[in-house]
Amino acid sequence: MLSALEVITTVVVGLMVGVEFSVAFVMNRIFNALPDDAHQQARSHGGRMLGALMPFWYIGSLVLAAIWAVAGWHDHGTRLVLAAAALLIVSVIMSVLLLVPINNRGKAWTPEARPADWKEQMNRWDRYHYARVAVIIAAFTLLVTALT
Repeated sequence: MLSALEVITTVVVGLMVGVEFSVAFVMNRIFNALPDDAHQQARSHGGRMLGALMPFWYIGSLVLAAIWAVAGWHDHGTRLVLAAAALLIVSVIMSVLLLVPINNRGKAWTPEARPADWKEQMNRWDRYHYARVAVIIAAFTLLVTALT
């Protein structure tokens, strides 16, 4: 049972890392190359769509890692799993304090009703997102290492 939990947790976190990496280094670069109105609309739509999904994915990943740590308390990789869970907590805190406020504003913008500094706000979101991606990659790496 523990082996299945380890694999499920690793796959769920790995998929989350893949999606967030893609947002940071593929999707946002595509959006940035679009004309301003299309760029802003794409970012707003992405914010609505992923903004609805990601809280469950981040919290779910954290819960799975916590269950793994408790279930495998005496295993050799438990400290790595605990460190990964701590990093996932950091990613949730970063999301709530830094990224979600910008996303909540941005997902409501339209070409007719957006602030003059909307690009600056999106650039700030991108910088925070790069840091969050680094944190979840580190968490994923720790989980993979705990499997060995």
